Amino acid sequence: MLRTLFRLLALGGALIILVLLAPLAGAGAKAQPSAALSAKISILATGLDNPRGLKFGPDGNLYVAEAGRGGSHSTVGQCKQVPDPIGPYTGGMTARISKITRAGVRTTVIDHLPSSQTSAASGGDVLGVADVAFLGNTLYALLAGGGCSHGVPNIPNGIIKVEPGEGEWDLIANLSHFIMTHPVKHPSPDDFEPDGTWYSMVGVADDDLFAVEPNHGELDEIETDGGIKRVIDISASQGHIVPTAVAFHDGNFYVGNLNTFPIQDGSSKIFKITPNGQISVFATGLTTVLGITFDNLGRMYVLENTTGGNPFPTPGTGKVVRLSTSGALTTIVSGLTLPTGMTFGPDGRLYISTFGFGYPPGMGQIVRVSFS
Repeated sequence: MLRTLFRLLALGGALIILVLLAPLAGAGAKAQPSAALSAKISILATGLDNPRGLKFGPDGNLYVAEAGRGGSHSTVGQCKQVPDPIGPYTGGMTARISKITRAGVRTTVIDHLPSSQTSAASGGDVLGVADVAFLGNTLYALLAGGGCSHGVPNIPNGIIKVEPGEGEWDLIANLSHFIMTHPVKHPSPDDFEPDGTWYSMVGVADDDLFAVEPNHGELDEIETDGGIKRVIDISASQGHIVPTAVAFHDGNFYVGNLNTFPIQDGSSKIFKITPNGQISVFATGLTTVLGITFDNLGRMYVLENTTGGNPFPTPGTGKVVRLSTSGALTTIVSGLTLPTGMTFGPDGRLYISTFGFGYPPGMGQIVRVSFS
């Protein structure tokens, strides 16, 4: 039965035990990134719990979404469950958002957010806070570990507004309800998440957030007053391609996909999506895309989770590549261990979440890439 690669990355699966845990226990767990061109890599912060998306705030600090540590609460018998062997999930309130200073000091912005994990048989991999974004001075977060199907019946997947300095938050948009009441055209019946597996979010202007959902295959607009509308049902024209990463540049959205597994190098793409939902292929020849960002010269950088002909997620094989105007790909960084998100900082350096899944709590890292 075909499962998406995203489920192996963010949710786990029976196969991940066989093909991922062995490298984690061996030399692959110690793999260090290497730089191409004239890039220099250093570790900014450690001690994170399954780090995912990350953004810089107006205060100059880095804010990191962490999926957390899952939980033990079951909702079997209360609602539709994710099919085995991935489900049923169990959930808890162990996800958080961290702030990291330029010196690499980590503090908790807010914690006790929904976190869920797959069945023990599939490895117990974790979903939680998937991404963060700022609109002005206000921090918003994308929840992926909530919802009854994830063992967290009282808090759905959605967008939350974080109250600064108060350790409190407000749910402004219920994404679980939206996808349940607005089904896409071509969901995958054998690979279906009732509450979704939201992954990437970007803020545009002062009052709009846009989030991509890989399992259903859609890009949605969320207003700060709670309104939600679909920009595009990607599955309608592209099928079950597992879109994961979204960026906004020069008036258009750019969305990258993971594709299904086993991984085939070069099978992922970058799509250009206009604000009114017109989609076209922008770039091809990529692999397991989990992040897209642009530098101050307008050049696109793409984060690849696993490369090198490996059929399943493999530590030490992640890359960042830069796309030229001609479509050529240049490797900027290689040797990353299961990277899950990236962003440029105000200092012109690139920041990447690594050890983003499949490792014990506290092993997540943020690495910093400097360019000479």
